[in-house]
Amino acid sequence: FWIARMMMMGIHFMGEVPFKDVYIHALVRDEEGSKMSKSKGNVIDPLTVIDHYGTDAFRFTLAAFAAQGRDIKMSEKRVEGYRNFVNKLWNASRFSLMHLNKGYDDIDYNQLLLPDRWILSRLNIVSENVNDALDNYRFNEAAGTIYKFVWHEFCDWYLEIIKPTLYAKEKQNERQSTLSVLWRLLHDILLLLHPFMPFVTEEIWHKLPGTEGSIMKASFPATSSDYLIARKDPEAESKIKIITEIISGIRNIRGEMNIAPSLTLEASVQSQDKLKIETLKQYQDIIINLARLKSFSASKSGIKPKSSATAIVNGASIFVSLEGIIDFAKEAGRLEKEINKLAKELSAVSNKLSNKNFLSKAPADVVEKVKEKNMVLLEKQKKLQANLEKIKQCEL
Repeated sequence: FWIARMMMMGIHFMGEVPFKDVYIHALVRDEEGSKMSKSKGNVIDPLTVIDHYGTDAFRFTLAAFAAQGRDIKMSEKRVEGYRNFVNKLWNASRFSLMHLNKGYDDIDYNQLLLPDRWILSRLNIVSENVNDALDNYRFNEAAGTIYKFVWHEFCDWYLEIIKPTLYAKEKQNERQSTLSVLWRLLHDILLLLHPFMPFVTEEIWHKLPGTEGSIMKASFPATSSDYLIARKDPEAESKIKIITEIISGIRNIRGEMNIAPSLTLEASVQSQDKLKIETLKQYQDIIINLARLKSFSASKSGIKPKSSATAIVNGASIFVSLEGIIDFAKEAGRLEKEINKLAKELSAVSNKLSNKNFLSKAPADVVEKVKEKNMVLLEKQKKLQANLEKIKQCEL
């Protein structure tokens, strides 16, 4: 109604339309999808949520779920999740600022290390995607894109990969290049996040060396190709993908076998892909550091090492030696005992779900909870059986 009213009054009194674009935002509902009302008692007071989780977390939550044509199911758990993202950004910025003492602009792209080339390539693409999403009012896509980049690429991978370079006393030229890239990354991340998190980005901006005035007055990155150092680099992206997949594969084996993070392991990879093997050999230091290994090797072929756990990732076979680390017979016995215990629980739940009286007389939410429990137990059973099979294979 108000849009039509303003349109008619603008034409009548001013002789022109007051606006050409109209964004119809989503309706905010409760977590069950019901419309909020005082009579239902399901109204979420934004001021209370802001006091508890912060303005930026609440603002980012609304943007992240503002998909066109879809209402927002609001719950405090979602806001809490994005509060964790704000904390992640703050901690990553604090770590970065520990190493940055000036602005860094002069970078020779040809002298950059592989991780630096990779992250700048990703920054370039992310900047383009965020701009495109904002231009087309897809605020949820813009928020989701920058969220994934900051959390999963910048924090989880890039910062962890460059730590040895930052703390190294030798190779100062490489360290300075990496610091230059780190400065540019933090600079652009703050700009990209500012529309969604204005307060925390403003605070960090004033702590970043080489910046002046408010972040609101800084130019939003149209694309990171504005900077000579940032360019798309498919080769760097391909190589980092190879490296991170192998690290993730080794970490998965460690988790599945309940191996303590403090224990260093021996791992090897076999693949017929020549580029993959060359990349893994060239950057084995990154793999050894992030996967917590004492040794690593990569080859085209070979026999399976004795007493080793195996994983296959994109055609590459990963072998992690467990000799002297796991008592296979004891672990197999433990898993079998747990599987038998789980089978009894599943039987009880299954009997309940096959009981017509229960299904017809029990409240819908109670039945739904039993169904959810059944799914959880089935998934747990599947994982335990898979782990038992892996233990038996390791004994071969």
